[in-house]
Amino acid sequence: MTVSAAVLNRSDRTVLGGSALLCVLAGLAHYGGWNNVVAFVVSAGAVCILASLVGTSVEQLGDRFGPGATGVLQSALGNLPELFICIFALRAGLVDVVRAAIVGSILANLLLVLGLAFLVGGLKHGTQRLGSERARTISVLMLLSVTAMAIPSIAHEVHSPAAEHEVTFSVIVSIVLLVLFALSLPFSLRRDTAGPGEATPEPAMESEPPRWPVWLAVGMLAVAGALAAFVSDWFVSALDPAMETLNISDAFAGLVIVAIAGNAIENVVGVQLAARNQSEYAFSVILNSPIQIALVLAPLLVLISQVFGLASLTLVFGPMLVVALMLSVILAAAIAQDGESTWLEGATLIALYAIIATSFWWG
Repeated sequence: MTVSAAVLNRSDRTVLGGSALLCVLAGLAHYGGWNNVVAFVVSAGAVCILASLVGTSVEQLGDRFGPGATGVLQSALGNLPELFICIFALRAGLVDVVRAAIVGSILANLLLVLGLAFLVGGLKHGTQRLGSERARTISVLMLLSVTAMAIPSIAHEVHSPAAEHEVTFSVIVSIVLLVLFALSLPFSLRRDTAGPGEATPEPAMESEPPRWPVWLAVGMLAVAGALAAFVSDWFVSALDPAMETLNISDAFAGLVIVAIAGNAIENVVGVQLAARNQSEYAFSVILNSPIQIALVLAPLLVLISQVFGLASLTLVFGPMLVVALMLSVILAAAIAQDGESTWLEGATLIALYAIIATSFWWG
């Protein structure tokens, strides 16, 4: 069955062509014995563009499901490449990289992506509003979920009795977080309804009619997911030797490189929405990712590492990672409560991310 040009526009065809090309190059680099740094760069590019393909496919499905479900889908499926990368990294024994990648993914969304969205939206449209009930509730859920994920680290640092049972405690916390995510789904998936005297908000993605048939969007998701598994394996295979060649620490590799490569969807979608002056929706999409990292990705990786005998992962992170995490999540929640965003706030968030990333360059 062929897909007509009317279904796939120029941007869609560019993403598909780029995905195919970079995946082929990543495979050639892995099996052809290319230079480690070149193989690493090519596979990282393939991971990013596959994430973009997932985002495009989810956007097409989102035309049918509305903004709430779309935000959840974008975050859940957008984290697939990072999930695969972390699983292969655990298989390779790169536990410190995985721990840094979990925290780095949250920081990248709360500081870098949110900052870029504020900066682009503010420069183009001036002060933007974030004061919807959904945005405020999401920010509170984000604060609570990230704090819950950090509890084992706090217990470890204060030498509580629970610190002596690090693995068991992390498994129990992971199960509780997954249950909490299941309980949060009804709120996340519901469509916004107008309150008394308020106009019904328009879904952000209903300005254009659906362009892809459902079979095509679902098929693209399946293909992108399968390719992401292979490319993630190649990425991790090139990661360790590339880190050694470039003298990059485990902490910096996870906090910055893996986190940014695995969060390409939020990097693109959130900024695009802010540029279209859909600031409340952009805020919701961006914050859905750290919520799902804290409630789903991190707990799943802990359980997978124990069940499948990979390098043991717990929810105990280094003090610097925990401090950076808590400061960032509190800052994002404070911005949400203010109800407005400006380009200067965006620039400040980006500067803070650069400072935190630099602090981990040496390990």
